[in-house]
Amino acid sequence: MLLPIIHKTAELIEVVRITDPNRHFGAEDLTGDEVAHWEAPQVDQVLALVGDLPDGEMRRCFIPGWGIRVHGATGLLFQLAFCFQCHDVRLWGPAVPDGQAGIHSFDADSAPAQELLARFRTAAEKPA
Repeated sequence: MLLPIIHKTAELIEVVRITDPNRHFGAEDLTGDEVAHWEAPQVDQVLALVGDLPDGEMRRCFIPGWGIRVHGATGLLFQLAFCFQCHDVRLWGPAVPDGQAGIHSFDADSAPAQELLARFRTAAEKPA
C-alpha cells in the first residue's frame, strides 16, 4: 500500500479498536477504544508492514475493526481504518495528498497483513 510521504516523519501511532464500524466509510475522525500507543521503533515497524501490504481484490462490506492514527511532531498526519474481511483500508487525514485519500484494497491474507492484525490483537490484550 502506498503511504503518504509524510509517514517518514511519524513519531506516534494510536491503535484503535473500532466500536462503530458502520460510521467509518466517510467519517472525519477515527473513533473507538484506544488500545495502545506505539512509539519508535514500533512506529517504523508498523508503517513498514502497512507499506508492504500487497494490493488485493476490492470487496464491498467495509466494516473496519481496527484503525490507527499516525502522529508527527506537529500533530495528526493521517488515519487508517482496516477491514480485514473485505480487504479494504481507508486512508485520510490532514497530510494526505489529494488523490491518495480514500478506500484502497489490500491482500488481508498476506504475511504483512496477518502480522499487522496479530499486533493489533496483541495490543488489545494489554492495558493501554
